[in-house]
Amino acid sequence: MTGYYSEKLSAERLHLCYDIAPPRVRQYLEAEIETVLDVVSPEDKVLETGCGYGRVLSRLAARARFAVGIDTSMANLLLARKEIGTERGETCRLALMDAANLAFADDLFDVVVCIQNGLSAFHADQRRLVEEAVRVTRPGGRVLFSSYAEAFWDHRLEWFRLQADRGLIGAIDEAATGRGVIVCRDGFRATTLDEADFRSLTAGLDLVPRIFEKDSSSLFCEVLLPAAPDDDRN
Repeated sequence: MTGYYSEKLSAERLHLCYDIAPPRVRQYLEAEIETVLDVVSPEDKVLETGCGYGRVLSRLAARARFAVGIDTSMANLLLARKEIGTERGETCRLALMDAANLAFADDLFDVVVCIQNGLSAFHADQRRLVEEAVRVTRPGGRVLFSSYAEAFWDHRLEWFRLQADRGLIGAIDEAATGRGVIVCRDGFRATTLDEADFRSLTAGLDLVPRIFEKDSSSLFCEVLLPAAPDDDRN
């Protein structure tokens, strides 16, 4: 299951998942991006973990001073390079990297983004993913995670059924699917994080998460790191 997105559901196949999204899902996806863009300023250096084929990264690169996207799929990164275009070559970089083991120095980014249910989709130690995202964020910076809102379940399941019908993921195991978890007969499994999960993952890190819903479709966990005493950027 670890390599599902990098081996079976990457590049053009991943792109097609979003191309066939029904209108309500497209609304959710746009609302999620707009929520992130609202906290990104033109002076920011931004990291997106699990950038896929560049769907969100291209928007971040257009807003921020500098944007970096990482992914574990080289096929994704090659397609992302085409999606983003050469005109952003000086302000956007791509790297083959594991979000649980970031090869970046501490305190490097102003904003770190892990959305579209990334903490679930990566199938890695979620606490480790949070710790690494926080580590590379400067004092006074922000980290944004997102998952699905409970009210969006029917739309999410409809979207995944469309993906299964197109052969992009395995057939849905209807008996095992429910309560925020989608299970496919080929081993694919997508879970959901709720407010309690986010609070548990940030507990003990001296952080106060702000957890909120957007568009009745996304559940966000925003962490604002304490600013350094001499930092006047906030």
